[in-house]
Amino acid sequence: MGMVKKLFDGVFEIGHGIATVNLTPGKNVYGEELLKIDGDEYRLWNPYRSKVGAALKKGMKDFQLREGSRALYLGAAEGTTISHLSDIVGREGMIFGVDISARSMRKFIYLCEQRPNLVPILADASQPMTYKEHIPTFSVDALFQDVSQKNQAEIFLKNVRAYLKGGGYGYLSVKVRSISASESVEKVVEDEVGKLKNEFEILQVIDLGPFEKDHAMVVCRKK
Repeated sequence: MGMVKKLFDGVFEIGHGIATVNLTPGKNVYGEELLKIDGDEYRLWNPYRSKVGAALKKGMKDFQLREGSRALYLGAAEGTTISHLSDIVGREGMIFGVDISARSMRKFIYLCEQRPNLVPILADASQPMTYKEHIPTFSVDALFQDVSQKNQAEIFLKNVRAYLKGGGYGYLSVKVRSISASESVEKVVEDEVGKLKNEFEILQVIDLGPFEKDHAMVVCRKK
């Protein structure tokens, strides 16, 4: 269990699992296991609870987040995935988390109180101009999206145009069944990827099974 291998800045492989170094030692966020190894405390990243975790487990090749990075996360929910991104960017970084659900936001705000690098934004991700006062620099290094609306690529692109720097990275979690109940996963994912091609270089499309059914992660770089 003690073998720690670095996968990306701030992301480690431990045995069969992946983990981040806990920014708030002694505290876990969603019941994940804490492991002490060589003086560091690691939080195991559960791929069944996080699309980004699932994509990393499934062999994501480009994960461009490091200490000091700024990221926008659409569909923050209660902050499960964001808590790991918070570990990675550290105290110099910043993650802006947008969610439309006041109920999720209450739990997320509690997490933000413990982690000063998180900014909670209660807003509709399809209206990016409504939260620009919360994102002072107007430019982030990476954009993550995990929303259940039908027009996922469109919401992603609106936010990209508003906030993602040129050469920045996008991580779009395509929830196929929010887009179509009947079309094949491949077809829906292909259509969403097609909508990004003008503005993005598509680096990888990852099927998130068995961790998430009918989901794919699109990894892309803004042209």
